Amino acid sequence: MQVYRVERPFGTSILSLETGKIAKQAHGAVVVGYGDTMTLTAVVEGEASEERDFFPLTVDYREKAYAAGKFPGGFIKREGRPSIKE
Repeated sequence: MQVYRVERPFGTSILSLETGKIAKQAHGAVVVGYGDTMTLTAVVEGEASEERDFFPLTVDYREKAYAAGKFPGGFIKREGRPSIKE
């Protein structure tokens, strides 16, 4: 599969769109990058099931504590014990 990548200036950063490299089993997938932020969006289509009166939608969002600068255990585990000089 061929990899397509488009980059354009948008505001103060570069907006990049890339497809064909990640999530090859999905019917469609795009990696969007803007500045330091990257997002993977993937779409998979299946056969229609029984008639429903609602549209099931699932969003799986995971933010690791380390990404937000939170380390389990507090200051000592994150920074280490202060030396005698401190």
